Amino acid sequence: MATVPAVHPVLRPEAARTLARGAVIPAHPLALTADRRLDERRQRALTRYYLDAGAGGIAVGVHTTQFEIRDAEHALFEPVLALAAEELDARAGADVVRIAGVAGGTAQAVAEAELARSLGYDAVLVSPRVAGADERVLLDRARAVGEVLPVVGFYLQTAIGGPVLSRDFWRAFASIPSVVAVKAAPFDRYRTLELVRGVAASGRADEIALYTGNDDAIVADLLSEFHVDSPDGPRTLRFVGGLLGQWAVGTRAAVALLERAHRAAAGDAQATLELSREAIDLVDVNQAVFDPGHDFHGVIAGVHEMLRQQGLLEGIWCLNPDEGLSPGQAEEIARVRRAYPDLNDDAFIAEHRDAWLR
Repeated sequence: MATVPAVHPVLRPEAARTLARGAVIPAHPLALTADRRLDERRQRALTRYYLDAGAGGIAVGVHTTQFEIRDAEHALFEPVLALAAEELDARAGADVVRIAGVAGGTAQAVAEAELARSLGYDAVLVSPRVAGADERVLLDRARAVGEVLPVVGFYLQTAIGGPVLSRDFWRAFASIPSVVAVKAAPFDRYRTLELVRGVAASGRADEIALYTGNDDAIVADLLSEFHVDSPDGPRTLRFVGGLLGQWAVGTRAAVALLERAHRAAAGDAQATLELSREAIDLVDVNQAVFDPGHDFHGVIAGVHEMLRQQGLLEGIWCLNPDEGLSPGQAEEIARVRRAYPDLNDDAFIAEHRDAWLR
């Protein structure tokens, strides 16, 4: 008897086109009240900001949303995903990609993917931060999750708990038919290259969109050509977009930056020059927000502080009370807001904030 080919979930055509073309996909923060409960009004306002800023997708339930939303004492995973889905249903076009983060072991990740599917999400970003899991376990989990929804891979930096993953891992991961994109966020040029080489070696590079998550090297990634080997011979691969915590702030500016990056990739010398001029400015903004000088202790609180200074959040509260700003971080964020207003959307937010918070 003939073997029936396995069926794997596929993206909606509009979402697939956006993902392949390349988009700004902010990693969605979590808005809390002073008693660390969900601030629904401000949570909705953030989603509205990202959509009106022109984001091509939203990623919810990821690291920037705080992994603790899954803890039983908070039980916020479903409410947060549902709020974003409601705003997307009300305000987003069909071409906006809806991505949900999933975490934990296989059973938990599959259950979270099933919930995301029920809420209308297009794909899931799989966190590699799983206690005791080796590469084989991570691959088996990705295959199981990929039976529920299309999968976006994630190389997470070791400073916040990500494992070191080999080129062979990424080759095997990219070979999974339901994998549609990979986010590279090891904050390491060598490991980023290994990821790209692994994707190329899978033979599926034409089916997988590469997204930068290297918040410290956004422009460098978007301008880089990766000359790699594939089963069909030498290839040149590029990052087409970004799924970034950094793009949870300055989202409208990020949309303009990515458009310049696409023009630069097409040979526009002026666009390349403009990007080169602002590359380190963006790194300066990122160091203020992400707090690398204190081993990224204030990374999530830094995103919150930028949004608080702009009036979108009331405070910087995190579910983990031990997470907060490092000494001098608020002042650094105020400095980069003054130094680079065009990168931080200050005027755009001031014009529309009241409507988003209504």
